[in-house]
Amino acid sequence: MKSFATVDEYIASFSKVTQQLLKQMRSAIKAAAPKADESISYGMPAYKYLNKPLVYFGGYEKHIGFYATPTGHAAFKKELAKYKQGKGSVQFPVDQKLPLSLIKKIVKLRVKENELKASLKIKAIKKGI
Repeated sequence: MKSFATVDEYIASFSKVTQQLLKQMRSAIKAAAPKADESISYGMPAYKYLNKPLVYFGGYEKHIGFYATPTGHAAFKKELAKYKQGKGSVQFPVDQKLPLSLIKKIVKLRVKENELKASLKIKAIKKGI
């Protein structure tokens, strides 16, 4: 697997068609989670929020993979039913438009989950003091 230093470098390694979809995916994630930290993890673009994984995405020959953990996908099971899925992953075919509003909804759900986890952790620490 080739390693990349930045998300821009990662996206640039794909065909023009796939690059456009990856850029759209990136923009949707950033719009839904503007405070998320962007990096490369597991060889693909990764986003963390409050020091916890948020979502990942990756480009492939025939699809764009989107990884929002099992909870992110379970909450939108009905909307994602038409796409090929695995545990915590979904594949959006490159010959179709990305469901950008759905992606944003999933990311926003993941942001709320991370905020809740952080809040519970703070409460637990305060109780221990």
